[in-house]
Amino acid sequence: MMNHAASNAQPSTAAINKLWPDPGTILDGLVRDGMLLAVGGFGLCGIPEALILALRQSGVKNLTIASNNAGVDNWGLGLLLATRQIGKMISSYVGENAEFERQYLTGELEVEFSPQGTLAERMRAGGAGIPGFYTRTGVGTVVDEGKEQKEFDGVEYILERGIRADLSLVKAWKADTAGNLVYRHTAQNFNPMAAACGRVTVAEAEIIVQPGQLDPNEIHTPGIYVQRLLHNPAPEKRIERRTIRKEA
Repeated sequence: MMNHAASNAQPSTAAINKLWPDPGTILDGLVRDGMLLAVGGFGLCGIPEALILALRQSGVKNLTIASNNAGVDNWGLGLLLATRQIGKMISSYVGENAEFERQYLTGELEVEFSPQGTLAERMRAGGAGIPGFYTRTGVGTVVDEGKEQKEFDGVEYILERGIRADLSLVKAWKADTAGNLVYRHTAQNFNPMAAACGRVTVAEAEIIVQPGQLDPNEIHTPGIYVQRLLHNPAPEKRIERRTIRKEA
């Protein structure tokens, strides 16, 4: 005879806890020299500040990093440029960083330029298991050099490869301990795609709640994509460039 109480019991989520207690060890066993990483953020907005510091402290070298840009000098991914840990950047915007420019011009840093929408779609495609797609963006420019071209309805397209990263580092505003993530405002631009395209994804979040406390309709990245989670309640959130109007 079936126990009535047991038949109405809900599955327990108490055992699902991806929260990591120590930022110094959260990347242990996940990083190695020469790996490909996808890193969320736009400028200095929505970047995983604590995880970038952890990556720097790990000492891994010759990294290929797919990210919209490389931060600024001495902050964001710029910290990894300063320590010569990045061998190649796959990025859209390469301004605001003098060390980036210096390393590129001297041949120390390889750069694969990818238009912003194309880069976002490459990450999305990788996360969806799509190996490549055709786009008109970049046709007839340096972006199409060495890439397969195909004509559709009389229009030329180039083939772009999806990005499947060995490791993704992302920043969320709010998360539950099961790894469900909510991004805030502009941080939604690259973080969701970066989270999905990683074979392993590590996230940091400002606010941590228990499973069931997030509205399912507000979750941007389901916890199935996230393997480890770090609580960073007070990120610095630096401003990339501040422009002040001069007094009359």
